[in-house]
Amino acid sequence: MKKAVLTALILGVAALPIPAAAQQSTISQTIAGTRLDVNATGEVTRVPDIAIITAGVVSRSPTATAALQDTANRMQAVLAALRRAGVEARDIQTSNVSLNPEYRYENNEPPKLVGYSASNNVSVRFRDIKSSGKILDALVAQGANQINGPNLTVDKPEAALDEARAKAIAVGRARAELYARSMGLRVVRIVSVNESGGSYPAPPPMPMYARAEAAQAKTEIEPGEQKLQVNLAMTFELQ
Repeated sequence: MKKAVLTALILGVAALPIPAAAQQSTISQTIAGTRLDVNATGEVTRVPDIAIITAGVVSRSPTATAALQDTANRMQAVLAALRRAGVEARDIQTSNVSLNPEYRYENNEPPKLVGYSASNNVSVRFRDIKSSGKILDALVAQGANQINGPNLTVDKPEAALDEARAKAIAVGRARAELYARSMGLRVVRIVSVNESGGSYPAPPPMPMYARAEAAQAKTEIEPGEQKLQVNLAMTFELQ
């Protein structure tokens, strides 16, 4: 009788569900034929529709307070010019505020504090690239004396990246077919696909400096084309 009760208890415990934390699942695929690993890249081009440019003001003054105050006043004029040009608040972001002492160094003498340098910079996202040059000219007229960029990019790249993914799959499949024919085999199936992420190879932004002597020239920004890439690591089974 005791043996029957013990058996029932054991069966009851075995029937209890295993907590999710204790469950382990292993996904594995066996390859009966020859394994082939290839890397493939899919690439598409798009015309950038966003230009990101940093604009700022730099001021120098004998005192830190005066340097910061002058920088703040001039930045207010720059921000007002951006708003008048139709740039939305969401596309303007403070990127840097700094204050640094300036020293004069002379032979055999300790450095002498001669003043302070203050800077205030904002990162501006231009959604109309063609009009961004004209806006930059207006910023310089309002006191901006430090401009860097542009960094050109695609605002919503997912559709383009999906196209690049499809191209990468086609490239990988064609490459696998080539290897298989060379070895007298055929591609049976794709075992796995791993994406290392999309990329946007583009030249680094070049600095743009405000020049008073070139005030009569108009700033032009040309978007050109940008490449978007997706890299895949693919495994095939050959037989």
